[in-house]
Amino acid sequence: MGKKKQERRLADNEAQAIARSLRVSPQKLNLVAATIRGKKVDAALAELTFSKRRISGDVKKCLQSAIANAENNHDLDVDSLVVAEAHVGKSMVMKRWRPRARGRVGKILKPFSHLTIVVREQADAS
Repeated sequence: MGKKKQERRLADNEAQAIARSLRVSPQKLNLVAATIRGKKVDAALAELTFSKRRISGDVKKCLQSAIANAENNHDLDVDSLVVAEAHVGKSMVMKRWRPRARGRVGKILKPFSHLTIVVREQADAS
């Protein structure tokens, strides 16, 4: 019995990795993800390595996972991989509060994000 195997959502020349519940707002994470979209993976790794943003280490880890998935699970050539997609989604939001004057409350929102990176093998057209 059991469930039938699902069809593969990605093309045969693609692989992906998902990082869930990253402790950063989606807006800030999207700024980092935008720097690597469309680049070759070695250039994207170099960009993330020398980025000053705190979350760039987690983005780099997710990109390395996507590269490893492409190499080990789908037999793609690492040297011809390109970051096809890097999209960000909202996750949960922790709600905290801070006491303010006259018995009021200051709301503190601590958002989390999801990151999905899709790498694609490109035929060398150059």
